[in-house]
Amino acid sequence: MLRIAVPNKGSLSEPASQMLREAGYRQRRGGRELVLRDEANNVEFFFLRPRDIAVYVGSGTVDVGITGRDLLLDSGAVAVEHRALGFAGSTFRFAAPIGTCETLDDVSGKRIATAYDGLVRHYLERKGIVATVVHLDGAVESSVQLGVADMIADVVETGTTLRAAGLEVFEEPILRSEAVLIRQDGQEPEGLATLSRRLEGVLVARQYVMMDYDCRSEVLDEAAKITPGLQSPTVSSLHEDGWLAVRAMVRQNETNQVMDSLYDLGARGILVTPILACRI
Repeated sequence: MLRIAVPNKGSLSEPASQMLREAGYRQRRGGRELVLRDEANNVEFFFLRPRDIAVYVGSGTVDVGITGRDLLLDSGAVAVEHRALGFAGSTFRFAAPIGTCETLDDVSGKRIATAYDGLVRHYLERKGIVATVVHLDGAVESSVQLGVADMIADVVETGTTLRAAGLEVFEEPILRSEAVLIRQDGQEPEGLATLSRRLEGVLVARQYVMMDYDCRSEVLDEAAKITPGLQSPTVSSLHEDGWLAVRAMVRQNETNQVMDSLYDLGARGILVTPILACRI
């Protein structure tokens, strides 16, 4: 039975559980269970703190887990990213008092406050920069004003909180993070391939819709260029001579532009339906 660690709270929790539901797995309803067995799919879910998941996976206590790329790298665990999951995106950056820093050279010799000290230390080592990393739990924006640090390294979304604290980001991002499926380094447990394939199916289903339309046979080649599908569109004859029914997968964010192009080409009966699941 494949043992899967899932975030029990925080911004990763509900999106991770929702993705697993869409992949056909049972998930807890009340949010109180710590362990949930899904006998039908031969998996067992363990709901753990997001920060601890990489450690449990790396030690082999559980087989795989869902956590953030930033938390994985910060943990130092013997675990590796198996696949990105496309949600909970964030950017990890340096920030300092406005007008005081511009490049990585300005980090040298400074005190950096962060809740991700492992991640920051590894980054500094790779860049050959010597600085002092000050570990703080929770919000770190006020650490500069309090004299604890000269700058911070933290997850940045809109930058509003930083500006309110008199800080600004500088240099390129330390890391672009998102939710990832992780496994122990060097191990691919039984059942992982099925889980990974199902999650891939969810990702594709979220990105594409199914488009059906009718067009005259003489414009089929042009229509197929507009809707090439993943391999090629499905085409079948209609009862009326000279007309064809076409079906193809189309990127969801391009739906209306594609419909307009098909309509201008003479296609009619253009219908769009969501894809609930798929295997590619």
